[in-house]
Amino acid sequence: MRQVRRPHGDGSVADESGGDGRDDDDQTVALDLERLILDAPRRYTPYQAARAADVPMELATRFWRAMGFPDIGQSRALTDNDVIALRRLAGLVESGLLSEPMAIQVARSTGQTTARLAGWQMDTFLENLTQAVEPGMTRADVAYPLVELLLPELEQFLVYVWRRQLAAVTGRVVQAAEDTEITSGRLAVGFADLVGFTRLSRRLEEEELGELVETFENTCSDLIAGQGGRVIKTLGDEILYVSEDPATAAEIALGLVETLAKEDTMPALRVGMAFGTVTSRMGDVFGTTVNLASRLTSIAPRDAVLVDGELAAALELTGAASAPPSSDDGPAQAPAGEHRFHLQPMWRRPVRGLGLVEPWVLSRPGRLG
Repeated sequence: MRQVRRPHGDGSVADESGGDGRDDDDQTVALDLERLILDAPRRYTPYQAARAADVPMELATRFWRAMGFPDIGQSRALTDNDVIALRRLAGLVESGLLSEPMAIQVARSTGQTTARLAGWQMDTFLENLTQAVEPGMTRADVAYPLVELLLPELEQFLVYVWRRQLAAVTGRVVQAAEDTEITSGRLAVGFADLVGFTRLSRRLEEEELGELVETFENTCSDLIAGQGGRVIKTLGDEILYVSEDPATAAEIALGLVETLAKEDTMPALRVGMAFGTVTSRMGDVFGTTVNLASRLTSIAPRDAVLVDGELAAALELTGAASAPPSSDDGPAQAPAGEHRFHLQPMWRRPVRGLGLVEPWVLSRPGRLG
């Protein structure tokens, strides 16, 4: 029977037996890892933690649920750090810096974002956990020293990126002319969608599908950020982004189509964009403009970009795009070098929930077929 010695978070060492005691061994490892990551042992039930933080149990429960923590009854699973965090959040309300609904929203946005972040990071590091560094070692044997080394570095990096992002958002807020521009401003909204993804997912192995989605998300996210746009969210085979500048949004859209077309394993891409008033909340965007961009994506041809009339007009107004003159002489020829983009109108068509819409095909200057 193999004996494994593993350090506890408090520095002590536990002896665990393998063989028939594997489940107990894994549970002990999980507790050791929790103690290492949380940097504190379990001490309190939820009631005891709320009482220690001097926070009403009802409010404490609302905070914990907003952060995405499950109800645990009267299990003794909370630590001193849980008490401190609860006290700080309640203190922001008591001091008047945040209203109670605002504090709940802070807890919810932070919990949802970090839960997804933790999932992404575990996916990233999973390969290291499944490849034992020595014969006979299990994932549990590898996990503790790996987490121990990575934890302080990841924590510092998280704070750095968060401060950078906060600075960028704060800059946009203080530059807004009116308060309404912060939550309800005019933005160019773009959806990029992989064509035939559902059929493709039935043919690919899980690992191949995961690699395809990862390549898609990484390529799109890097290009959008590099051009000055903002990724709102990714949905596997689809990505949603925004930009304050219509020309930037147009450059991103064409760049996405052109870049992914070079990937032999990548399906065709279609992009739909619209320009108009958008409501921003909790890091997401809502409104008719968003819905229109989504609808345009669903009717866009393969490896093409469709935009609405508002975005087309904005591009023409700034001189970034040209549109063909009214003529029945066949495909238009845009003067080379005069404009960054070319616009070609399509037939008006009904779009579910939005009435008649006239889409425009966005392309580089040149002959359109």
